[in-house]
Amino acid sequence: MPAVDHVLVVGAGAAGAAAAILLARAGISVELVDDKADISALGSGITLQGNALRVLRELGVWDRVLEHGFAFDTLGLRAPDPAGTLIAELEDVKTGGADLPATVGMYRPDLATVLVDQAKAVGAKVRFGTTYTALRQDEAGVEATFTDGSTGRYDLVIAADGVRSTTRTELGIELATVPTGMGIWRVFAPRPDSVTRTDLFYGGPSYIAGYCPTGADGLYAYIVERAQDRSGLTPDEQLATMRELSQAYHGPWDDIRERMTDPDRINYTWFESHLLDAPWHRGRVVLIGDAAHVCPPTLAQGAAQAFEDASVLSDLLISRDGVDDELWSTFYERRFERARTVVDASLQLCGWLIDGVRGDVPGLMARVAHLLEIPA
Repeated sequence: MPAVDHVLVVGAGAAGAAAAILLARAGISVELVDDKADISALGSGITLQGNALRVLRELGVWDRVLEHGFAFDTLGLRAPDPAGTLIAELEDVKTGGADLPATVGMYRPDLATVLVDQAKAVGAKVRFGTTYTALRQDEAGVEATFTDGSTGRYDLVIAADGVRSTTRTELGIELATVPTGMGIWRVFAPRPDSVTRTDLFYGGPSYIAGYCPTGADGLYAYIVERAQDRSGLTPDEQLATMRELSQAYHGPWDDIRERMTDPDRINYTWFESHLLDAPWHRGRVVLIGDAAHVCPPTLAQGAAQAFEDASVLSDLLISRDGVDDELWSTFYERRFERARTVVDASLQLCGWLIDGVRGDVPGLMARVAHLLEIPA
């Protein structure tokens, strides 16, 4: 018998939608709420490593992910020279297992749609444009009041409400989200035939320039620079700035640059990081995903770690008899050090680039990849 009968999930992103799917499919009553008006997601594309794909297969959406995304098994390293010279083509570690690709690139709103559709299909009650206004806990559960005036009682609240988690604040948890010193330009654009995987350019006037195919017709490309205030730029100025920065990079970048024409497809953000010390729960409310840990995307593990949180927590809630200290202890044994390793390694890669240190990037990536081959 599951440890819970009725669960509220706050936040319909990767962690929240995954938890809702797994719990609802097991026969648990699940309500999934999100304060956004719909399932559209900010951003352009997402890189899903094999350990993320393993969870997506567990969720029953792998076929749709493969249909919408772009799978590849190698990583290219290119020089910031006039030819965009290919320095190395590396076989990527298949962290999800030999029967899954190493990586899939995907358009973020497509992934969001796939996950929410599946949550609804397996019986979760999904409400957008709605969140809670108050949570009141006792030893057995949580009473919630919502912005639409409704109320509900739950055995557990799973807060997957992002980097600036309102629930974290509601619980009185102080956690500093710290900028890393890097800012990233991203663009979503049509995919040229020359782009069939991720290639990374290290060096030149920016820290990193790269791209990832997101489907038969799309890609997202990115340039990582020293973090600065770009908030005053108009969309046209943002497009012009990214095009100017891209002039230092060639090879497939020359094809991408020709397709960078829509100012509404550009966004700029800073890399940030935080890691909440265990425990991530307070009473009958638990934080997962970006609400508990976030790192710069230098290892492309943000969504993967969110999915793993949801998978491990759901497994325990389905297989245990009650929400008790043993359940929480097992959850943190399986999740905390793994998440810490990913956060620390992601920050190490940033630090080497900012400091101009030639660190052992392949060695660090391989060490983390081999850890992630083992299911969480």
